[in-house]
Order: sequence, then C-alpha cells, then structure tokens
Amino acid sequence: PCPVAALVALSFSGAIGLTFLMLGCALEYYGVYWPLFVLIFYFICPIPHFIAKRVSDDSDAASSACRELAYFFTTGIVVSAFGFPIILARVEAIKWGACGLVLAGNAVIFLTILGFFLVFGRGDDFSWEQW
Repeated sequence: PCPVAALVALSFSGAIGLTFLMLGCALEYYGVYWPLFVLIFYFICPIPHFIAKRVSDDSDAASSACRELAYFFTTGIVVSAFGFPIILARVEAIKWGACGLVLAGNAVIFLTILGFFLVFGRGDDFSWEQW
C-alpha cells in the first residue's frame, strides 16, 4: 500500500475523531470543557509501546514479558479514556450527549493510533522510526 495514502487517511480519521471531541465540548447545549482532559490519554497511550520497543530485543524471552506489560499499561490507558467521560456524565459534570460524542471521538482516535502503528510500525524502509 502507498504510505502517503495511508498517512492521508490516518490524518483524516484523526481530524474526525478530534471533531467529535470538540463537538462534545463546544456545542452550546453542552458548553463544558472537562472532556478535553481525554487528550492526555491520547498522548500517553503510545508511551508504553515506545518504552517496550526501546528496552526489549526480539531475541530473548524477557522482551515478550516487557511487551506484554506494555500491552497491559496501554489497555489500562485506553479503558481509562473511555471510562473518564462516563464518570463525568454519571456525576452530571457533563451531559450524556457530550459523553456519547467524546466516546465516539475516543473510538476513532484510538483506531487511528492503532492504524498508525500497523502501517508505520513494521520496521521496514518507511517506518515511524525514521521520522
């Protein structure tokens, strides 16, 4: 597949996800910006993968344990990102409609992050490590 087309598609889907997040915050009916704290989860989500990639070597058994720990932490971050707007809606800090928009944005953004690692994380000639 063409890496430029993949990059354009990932950029477009990231923009759609951020649009859902912004709509959940900025629409006049909702008007509360607490869901923007989900951006923190977006930024810290790939960090365990980067650390495990840097620390581990694919030839030893410890690398598998390190990779599994990175998967565990990443899963915790993703689940927390989905739980945060639900908790905000449950305590009535935001409305349930805003929660739905933020959850839709979360799904799109995390699928975009996954797509980025699937497309550019193979370690071939065109990978994110060269950027």
